Amino acid sequence: MRPLADIRIVSLEQYGAGPFGSMHLAELGAEIIKVEDPSVGGDVGRTVPPYTAGDDSLFFQSFNRDKASITLDIRSPEGREVFLELVRGADAVYSNLRGDVPAKLGIRYDDLKDVNPQIVCCSLTGFGMTGPRSAEPGYDYVLQALGGWMSITGEPGGAPQKTGLSLVDYCGGYVAAISLLAAVHGARRDGVGTDCDLSLYDTAVSLLTYPGTWHLTAGYEPAPTRRSSHPSLVPFQAFQASDGWLVVGCAKEKFWQRLTIVLDRPELAEDPRFVSFADRGRHRDELVPLLEDLFATRTVDEWLAPLYAASIPCAPIRDVAAALTDPHTLERDLIAETPTEHFGPVRSLRSAVRVGPPGADRAPTRSAPAMGADTDRVLRELGYDDSRITALRASGALGKD
Repeated sequence: MRPLADIRIVSLEQYGAGPFGSMHLAELGAEIIKVEDPSVGGDVGRTVPPYTAGDDSLFFQSFNRDKASITLDIRSPEGREVFLELVRGADAVYSNLRGDVPAKLGIRYDDLKDVNPQIVCCSLTGFGMTGPRSAEPGYDYVLQALGGWMSITGEPGGAPQKTGLSLVDYCGGYVAAISLLAAVHGARRDGVGTDCDLSLYDTAVSLLTYPGTWHLTAGYEPAPTRRSSHPSLVPFQAFQASDGWLVVGCAKEKFWQRLTIVLDRPELAEDPRFVSFADRGRHRDELVPLLEDLFATRTVDEWLAPLYAASIPCAPIRDVAAALTDPHTLERDLIAETPTEHFGPVRSLRSAVRVGPPGADRAPTRSAPAMGADTDRVLRELGYDDSRITALRASGALGKD
């Protein structure tokens, strides 16, 4: 049995951040009942281009494996009744909506505690349910701008840049998953549920980590660094070889000493300008051009062999295709293949979250569901017979056929 097989989550989720967070829980065995509003075509992620077909997209498949989908308009009286029945037997209600929407939909703990005193109401919003921005929509790009990320990404003097991936969304999903599990644990222990007020804004700002600490405590001003260099560890950056790029990082003094041997410049280890991290930091503008000239004299592979042999942190800078076909990627079983109606076999990335000994087989995974694929099954499990399901469908609570 998977570790979360006894957890049921009713999820009002959409697009990226929310579905990303719950997908990890689903892969660990949690039952995710994805509630999709039929009046708006369900999760907007189903229509994200360029790879779309019917009510599905490869974007949607990337975030919704191993879940069940029901169509339900919880704003209608009939739909609300079904929703409350779901809450009665659930551990959590999970959502990623605008900060003022949980109150409007009645999905906070105070709204649901009379139905289920142990229910956890986990809301991942753009800006949280308090504060001057709470009613604003939040998107990864917006949060990278507001959170300071774009001011420190890219090359010095260049335009502000976002990270290549939607990392605020994805980290927000992880934050929500951790918070939900902690709250469910507390509810089972104490018999009382709670709200979890989470936000992408909080996530983005908290991930400033040590540059934020340096700024708040010592007045440090974070800024973009040339060739993605570390702000204080020198050398730790991208270098251009004769046929491509590689990253070399001296995160410990011993790596710097070994690097001087690999470079066939052992005297650099004794040069008073470069002896310590502090020295190399002060003389960065002298050391880095010297290293760049040396790295440019050989190919990436010619550098990697001695660097690996010396156990110096390093890697070729590869494209996505190379990362996805790396033997280590395959050995770690990071790629799932699931059959789908519209796209045939879909290959997507599995969760990095694991439970079990090294090398243990992973549980089989299922493709993301068609919209409403599990509606009838879930309703019957709640005790609804065919006549009640037909009446619900006629009312529009389940959407129109």
